[in-house]
Amino acid sequence: EQGPNSFSTKHVLLIWELIFFFYLFCLLTQNILESAGVLTTDAAKKSWDQLNSNNTGTRNASSSFLSAFEGITAHVVNEPFKINTQNIIFTKTNFTNIFNADFNSSLEVEIPEAGGEKQSISVILFASMDNVLPVREKTNTSSSVINGRVALIQPESDLTNISIAFDVLNETLGNPKCVFWDFKLFDGLGGWSEDGCSFVMSENGSVTCNCNHTTSFSILMSPSSYTDPPLEYITYIGLGISMGSLIICLIIEGIVWRKIRKNTTSYLRHVSIVNIAVSLLIADIWFFIGAAISKTTNAPACTAATFFIHFFYLALFFWMLASALLLLYRMVNVFDGGLSKASMLAIGFSLGYGAPLIIATITIAVTAPSNEYIRGDVVCWLNWDESKALLGFVIPALLIVAVNLIILIVVIFKMLRRRSGENAAQAGEKHVLLVIARSLAVLTPFFGITWGLGIGIMVRPNNRGIHITFALFNSLQLSINSGQYSAWIY
Repeated sequence: EQGPNSFSTKHVLLIWELIFFFYLFCLLTQNILESAGVLTTDAAKKSWDQLNSNNTGTRNASSSFLSAFEGITAHVVNEPFKINTQNIIFTKTNFTNIFNADFNSSLEVEIPEAGGEKQSISVILFASMDNVLPVREKTNTSSSVINGRVALIQPESDLTNISIAFDVLNETLGNPKCVFWDFKLFDGLGGWSEDGCSFVMSENGSVTCNCNHTTSFSILMSPSSYTDPPLEYITYIGLGISMGSLIICLIIEGIVWRKIRKNTTSYLRHVSIVNIAVSLLIADIWFFIGAAISKTTNAPACTAATFFIHFFYLALFFWMLASALLLLYRMVNVFDGGLSKASMLAIGFSLGYGAPLIIATITIAVTAPSNEYIRGDVVCWLNWDESKALLGFVIPALLIVAVNLIILIVVIFKMLRRRSGENAAQAGEKHVLLVIARSLAVLTPFFGITWGLGIGIMVRPNNRGIHITFALFNSLQLSINSGQYSAWIY
C-alpha cells in the first residue's frame, strides 16, 4: 500500500543517496587535486622546464595538464562547494546577476552583470602553476615572468565582462600584462595571449585586469629598469670627469715613478695606487660599453660586459684590501725585516686579481646556465631578482670595507702608543704609513656609504632619491679617489 509514510521514506533515502554521492564526489575530487597539486610544486619545476623545452611531443604537456582541469570544471555536480588543498583551491558558487568574491586573499573576481539569471561559476586557483606553465608569449618577450596566481574561471554561461584583481608575487617587477592561456597558440603548444584582456590599474601590490571572456588567467610582469634622464646625465658626466682624473693620475705616476721608490713600503704603496686606478678606469670603460649594449638587447655581449665590470670593480676593492693589509703588516712588523719585496708583490697581485677572478668566474658559472646571470631586462649588471648573483659583488665589497675599518682602528691605536725617538729611516717609513692610513680613512667609509646605497636600490628599486644619491656618490668616489691618489704620490 502506498501511503504518505512510504513516500516520505523513499524521499529520505533519495536525499541520503544524493548526500552520499556528493560526499564521494568531494572526496574523490580532493584526492585528485592533492595528487595534481604535488605536480605543481617547486620540486617539480625542473621536470616541467625540461618537458617544455624539449623539441619532441612533450612540449605541450603543460598545456594538456591545464586542459584537464578545464575538463573537470565542466563535469562537476551542479551544487555549491569548496575544496581546499595545499596547492589548489576549487570552488563552485551560485549567483544571480552580480558576482564578487575573494579567493584566498590573492585573487578577487567581479562580474558586474550576468544577465539577471541565476547561474553558477567554477573557480580553480593554483598556488604554483607558474612552475608548470612556460612563459611562452604571443609577443615573444623573454624577460617576462608569471607574477600572479593562475586562476581558471569557468561560468555556466558565456560572459563578456569580468574583472580580476591579482595579488603581485614579486613587487620589484613592473610592466604588468593581463593574459590568458590560449591553447591554440604556437601550433597547439599553447601560450599566453593578451587578446580580449586589458590592464586596468596597479596599486597596493595588486594588478586589476578586465577581460571579455573566461578561461585560465594570470599576469605577466618583467624587471623594470629605472630610467631618469637627469640621473643618466649625473652618472655619465661624473664618470667622464672621474675617468679623466684617473688618466691624469696614471700619467703623473709614470712621470715620477723612478723618484718615489724610496723603500719597500713606498714602492708597494704606489703599486697599489696604480692597480686601483687601472681597475677603476677599465671598469668604467666597460660600464660605458655595457650601457651601449643594453640598448641593443644583445644578451651574450651584455653577459661579457657584466663579467668584466664585476671583475674590475672587485679588483678595486681587493687592491684596497691589499693596501690595508700592507699597512697592518708594516705596523706590526715594526718597520723591519719580514717578507721580501717580491713575496709581497706576489701576495698583492694574487689578492688583487686572483680573488676577484675566482669570485667572478664562480658567479657566472653558477648562474649563466639558467639564464640568471644578468638582469632580465638585459641591463648589463648582475641579476638580483632570480639568482641573487649581485651578492657575488656586494658581500665581498662590504666585507672588505668592514675589514679595512678594523685595520684602521688597530693601526691608529698602535701609532698613538708608539714612543718617540725613531731614526730618520723609521720616521720616513712612519710618514708613508700615515699617508696610507689617511687615504684609507677617507676612502673606506666613502665606499661603504656608496655601496650601502646600492643595497638601498635593491630594496627600493623605484626610489628616485636613493638612485640620485647613489649616482652622485658613485661618481664622486672616483674623483675623490683620484685626488687621494695624487696626494699619495707626494
